[in-house]
Formats: sequence, C-alpha cells, structure tokens
Amino acid sequence: MNKQKQFKLISLANLLLLLLAYGLIAWFSVRYQMTTDLTHTGRHTLSEASRQVLAETSMPLSISAYAREDSELRLLIRNFIAKFQRHKTDITLQFVNPDSVPDEIRELGINVNGELILRYDGRSEHVRSENEQEFINALQRLLRGSERWLAFLVGHGERHPVGKANHDLGEWAQQLKHRGYKVHPLNLVETAAIPDNTAVLVIASPLVSLLQGELESIQQYLSDGGNLLWLTDPNDPSGMTSIADFLGIEFAAGVVIDTAGQHVGINDPTITLTTPSLYPQHPITKGFGLTVFFPKATSLIVKSGSLWNARDLLLSGNHTWLELGALSGEVMFNPDQEQQGPLKLGLSLKRKVEDKNADQKEQRIVIIGDGDFLSNTYVGNSGNLELGVRIINWLSNDDNLISIPVSSVRDAKLEVSQISLGILAVTFLFALPLIFITSGLFIWWRRKKL
Repeated sequence: MNKQKQFKLISLANLLLLLLAYGLIAWFSVRYQMTTDLTHTGRHTLSEASRQVLAETSMPLSISAYAREDSELRLLIRNFIAKFQRHKTDITLQFVNPDSVPDEIRELGINVNGELILRYDGRSEHVRSENEQEFINALQRLLRGSERWLAFLVGHGERHPVGKANHDLGEWAQQLKHRGYKVHPLNLVETAAIPDNTAVLVIASPLVSLLQGELESIQQYLSDGGNLLWLTDPNDPSGMTSIADFLGIEFAAGVVIDTAGQHVGINDPTITLTTPSLYPQHPITKGFGLTVFFPKATSLIVKSGSLWNARDLLLSGNHTWLELGALSGEVMFNPDQEQQGPLKLGLSLKRKVEDKNADQKEQRIVIIGDGDFLSNTYVGNSGNLELGVRIINWLSNDDNLISIPVSSVRDAKLEVSQISLGILAVTFLFALPLIFITSGLFIWWRRKKL
C-alpha cells in the first residue's frame, strides 16, 4: 500500500513538473523570440545593406499600412515589417482600412491594397509591395532629406541617362533614381545655364566638341562652386581643354593596358582591373572590397601648382602601362616611350568656396578616365555599380550613405534541369507512394499471419 501511495505521489509530482515546464516554455516563447532562417540565400533575413541603412536612421520610423480587413494580408505585412523591427526597435506599424477613410486615400494617392506609407522626420514615402529592396530604397530617399538633382549633359553624343543602348547609362541612372536622386538631361543650347538646384553635373564622354558658350556655362557653374562628375575616354574629342585647365588636370595620351585579366579569362588587355589592394585611402573607397572593370581607360595627370586639393581615387597596378601604339596584334610594353603603372584612373578634387549666401562650403569634383565602366554593358560587373553609387553619394555630400553597399535582388526562384524535374516527379508521385503502400501491405500481412 505504501509503495502504491509513493508511486501516485511521484506520478503527481512528475505531472506538476511537466505542467510547470510547459508553462515556462510558453512564457519564454512570448517574452523572448528567436528566429532562424534556413533558406539557402537567406531571403528571410535582412541583408547587410539593409541593416546599414537602418543603422543610419537615428529617429523613429512610423509605418501606416492601408490594408482591408484581410487577416492573411495583414499577417503578411506584419511579418514583413517584423524583420526590420528586430534591428530597429522604434519602428511602429499601424493598420488603416482604406474603405473607412476614402478622402484620405484620395489625398495620399493610395491605389494598392496593402500599400505602406513610411514617415520619417516629417517626410513620407510610399512602398507598394512587400519587397526588402523597395523598402530600403524608400528609406534611403527619406534619409536624404531634400531632393538631389543630377543634371546629365546631353546634345553632344554623350552616354544618355535614360538610354537603353549598350553605351548609355540608363541602368545606373535608374539605380540612382531608386535611391532618391532626380535625373535630368540637360542641353545647354536650350537652357543656356545650369540650374542652381543642381547637386551634381554629370558629363559622360561627349563625342563632339562643345560650343564656346556651353564651355563658359560649365566654367561659370564650377566657379560658383558646383559639383561635377566627369567621365572621359581615351582621345577625348569634346574640346574641354579649358575646363581641364581650370581644374588643374590633363589627360594622358594612349590607352591603359592590363594583362592581369588573362589570369581570370579576360583576353582583352584594354580592360583594366582595379582591386581593393589598389584603392588609395579615400572616403569613396573606404570599406569597398570589390573589383571594378574599366574597359579602355586613359590616365589622368595633376598639373603642378593646382589650387585644388587633388587626391588619387583609382589606381592601376604596377604591371600596367600606357600604350601609345596600335592596339592590333600582340601589344608589348616599350619602356623607352611608354609609362608604366601605377597609373591614375580616377581623381577627386576639393576646395572651399563661398556660396551665394556667403557661407563656406566644400566643392567636390570626380574625374574618371573611362566612361564605359558605368555603361549598360558593364555596370553589372562586380563592383562597378556600387562604385558609381558611392561616387554620387560623395559628390552630393551624402557621406553617411557612402559605405552602404548596393543591395542585390535575392534568389527566390529554384532553377533545375529537365532531368532533375523528371527524377523529382517520379520520386514523389510514384516511388514514395509505392514504398509506403508496399510497407503497409507487408505490415498488414505479418500481423494477420501472427
């Protein structure tokens, strides 16, 4: 009898302990959350670029989700925003039923069920899909505060900012638009002057000489403290010698030859590779760890006595040289006539100037001896796009956004061959069901026999 009582007491104690353990597990699961992303590409985890953007947001971010009383849609939005809330705790989310506030919907221009409005520091942006890159791009636009106008010089055969040809800059310009920049083609024959609200003037490889009046407009813009990105190519035909003189630079004759590409399957010696070990100390390249491709580049020279603070931005390796001869056949280095690397592929210039309000500001210029590296053909190679975005961030004085890497679209699609699809179909549609049926029949037969 005593043993039975002891057994009952032990059983009761075990039950109470089990219930207590269940209660503690439930309490801990509510109070402390832990998530694990088991996908191969980590598409349920914020990218490093997204985390860096969130780290730059020092003020609270409020999000209004205009979604109807649909539990599945609202749960999807809540889970999407939760990824960001885990890294920034002062993100608040509220749901608004668009059917209950029709006047507000018309005023805000809401046209998608589930559309988000991000509000930060008195500004707002719309996000129309649960896409991390779109969300982060909207947040970057909020961080910029004011509009940044990029004026692209056109009318002389330049690489066009909205063009789709291989040599144009359409893809790069589109990425800049996503990050809050306003891209505007500028024809100086039509406007006669560069607008005062231009954050950066971009001159991208003109193919014909500029008119004297256009050169005077550009020089006046620079004299007034305007920022400039100048992309040029070997044997530049633009006739902008006066602008180069004003900046205290000149372009070397010849094309940079780089034989290092042969080791990675690049047989064209006119494609110059710059790697992280070749980047000088500069805010644009700080923490930049990607290789950049420069097809058919030229070298830059800083004149002595320049009034600008000139710094090397991009250098070629010691094995490169400036080829002065023909590029046909086998190209060989001639030490008697040709300059050996390292060569200056890119320069940055700075100086202090007074704006129209007599306030001191820093004028910034970047000159690159190649325009192809940001063209539609090459902008997707390795670090070309990120370098292009970094340059514009620095020129527009958005220094806090320079080091934020360009986020790429994550793989959300499984691609398999037809043979693999056939094997999967046979396995799951026929083989596994047959194995289960056979094992079930065998177990039934054994039990019946026993």
